[in-house]
Amino acid sequence: MPTATLTSKGQITIPLEIRNALGLHTGATLDFVQEQDGFKVRPLRSSTATLKGRFAGRVTRAVSIAEMDEAIAAQAAARQTAVSKAQP
Repeated sequence: MPTATLTSKGQITIPLEIRNALGLHTGATLDFVQEQDGFKVRPLRSSTATLKGRFAGRVTRAVSIAEMDEAIAAQAAARQTAVSKAQP
């Protein structure tokens, strides 16, 4: 059975075979579930329900697709302007 050592900063390196088995990549979020005899560690996968909860209360009105397209175009233009100014 693979093992890991806890550092002074409270960090562990998850063995490669465990990362591969769980499909973990850099930046993955893990969920620790307490059980009677220890903890279960599992990857925290985003679901549409989770995403919906993250944005709850942020939308004050419905937005049309045309408004979304305009906002995306404006943001893209602003980024392009910033990139153009940054280049010599």
